[in-house]
Amino acid sequence: MSHEKKLNELEATAICGNDISSSCLYVSALAIAYAGQYAWVALLMVGGVLFLFRRIYGEVVGALPLNGGAYNVLLNTTSKRNAAVAACLTILSYMATAVISASEAMHYLHTLWHGLPIITATVLLLGFFLALTILGISESAVVAVGIFLLHLFSLTLLVGVTGWYLFTHGLSTLTENWHMPMQGSLSSALFLGFSAAMLGISGFESSANFVEEQAEGVFQKTLRNMWVVVTVFNPLLALLAVAALPLGEVGEHTETLLSYLGTTTGGPWLATLISVDAVAVLSGAVLTSFVGVSGLMKRMALDRILPQFFLKENKRQSNYLILITFFLLCISVLLITNGELGPLAGVYTISFLSVMAFFALGNFLLKRKRPKLPRPVYAGVVTVALALVGVVTALYGNIRIRPDYLVVFLQYFVPAMLIVAAMLNRTAILNLVLAAAESFAKHSPRVSRLTQVTIKRQLHELNRQEFVFFTKGDNVSNLNKVMAYVVENEFTNRLKIVTLLREGESFSEALLRDIKVLDRAYEEIVVDFVPLKGQFGPALIDQLSREWNIPKNFMFIGSPGDQFPYQISELGGVRLII
Repeated sequence: MSHEKKLNELEATAICGNDISSSCLYVSALAIAYAGQYAWVALLMVGGVLFLFRRIYGEVVGALPLNGGAYNVLLNTTSKRNAAVAACLTILSYMATAVISASEAMHYLHTLWHGLPIITATVLLLGFFLALTILGISESAVVAVGIFLLHLFSLTLLVGVTGWYLFTHGLSTLTENWHMPMQGSLSSALFLGFSAAMLGISGFESSANFVEEQAEGVFQKTLRNMWVVVTVFNPLLALLAVAALPLGEVGEHTETLLSYLGTTTGGPWLATLISVDAVAVLSGAVLTSFVGVSGLMKRMALDRILPQFFLKENKRQSNYLILITFFLLCISVLLITNGELGPLAGVYTISFLSVMAFFALGNFLLKRKRPKLPRPVYAGVVTVALALVGVVTALYGNIRIRPDYLVVFLQYFVPAMLIVAAMLNRTAILNLVLAAAESFAKHSPRVSRLTQVTIKRQLHELNRQEFVFFTKGDNVSNLNKVMAYVVENEFTNRLKIVTLLREGESFSEALLRDIKVLDRAYEEIVVDFVPLKGQFGPALIDQLSREWNIPKNFMFIGSPGDQFPYQISELGGVRLII
């Protein structure tokens, strides 16, 4: 996917659409398992929540059009620690997506080749995409479009054939299912069905992860198109399944419900088409996961939240260590859950819904902290609050359905957060080790000395990275916030405060006095005040980044107003911190 050629509406919709529309293949069965004959209502409720999130995503990503999803939003509105939590949840979400999609693809392939060993085949499919991405083959827009159009054609054909089957065979099955006694109340069934069916919007966040590669105005259209696909097909397929199949048979074919529906209503040819389509579109979702997680973990490594060795690239510029790590995590979750859809869906739903909740919270933070930042869409406070309530309700419902899934989720989330916490607190940990080495000097002077030299060298390497803040002549209060942010969130002992001057203009003495006061107040950081002639913009950022050898994501600005002539995405990753 070239960065020069921006993706058009169909290409961008296909890439994220393969992810979200692949959920049609398994979400109907999950919803029917809990809501029975009312599954289609639960899926319509999911469509309603997704409609609210269209505006939330539109506002947030419109204001901050950078790759990274929830991680990027929180990084530019709150602390790096909060952003790291969202990032860990997103990685876990990608991991479960890859495993669910690969496992489901092999279940559908199993209907065509009954001798297929599903777990082994799932491992091989994940290995195939690991090899592809290491070779540098990311999502090809042409292939994605082909898979997406085949998928829409297959689903439309299934709806048409099932509709004709019901027209010719009558609605006796629907009548029987409709009068089936429910295990609990209707409200309880809808609550549990809605909670399980929220898996049907998995992938809605995908578009936000490659927004920089999309042509202007395309992002909003991808949100609309994904919403239409999910809101039309998911409830419709659930209703048709309830109308054509006895509810008992639905439970027996959870993994391959649409293929079984095709066999019943159209015959083996339709089942074969649905199975081939399922293998293709689910494989597309696996590829999306590998590419998405590679971009996110690279961004985290650049921001020094993950170890720097993840940035190693091969000749094809693939971050192969990230991809191999992700592959091994996927294999472990596959073996722990034994490839069962339930636990996998539970892990995924918890992590995915948490990411959606963070997006809603990020929207609130954006309104409060970046009110003047231009945005093409505005989501009302009531809209954001309702969406957040919907997501939290679904999160609670999923944990209530199967509390043991929360344990599987925590088995991955807790270690991931411990690694990230260790990375974010490296200075404190290294200083602790240094103190321990000094106290150990009496017992083993040589080991103690060697340890101290090593630790001091690491601390020096860690802290020598310079950071830059571009000031417009901010008052001492704002500059103090900058210093506090840098001390709390970054490893450095050097900060350049840059002010840009027009020809004949000079900086105020008050600004210089304020900077000197802050330099004395924050003893751990040496402040370098740099007045420069020039105009702030992408060209100047490029120039200074090269001259000073400072990555653009280590350059900070205050939140720009509505007169700002550039989009945030044009600044190459410069961060907003006040």
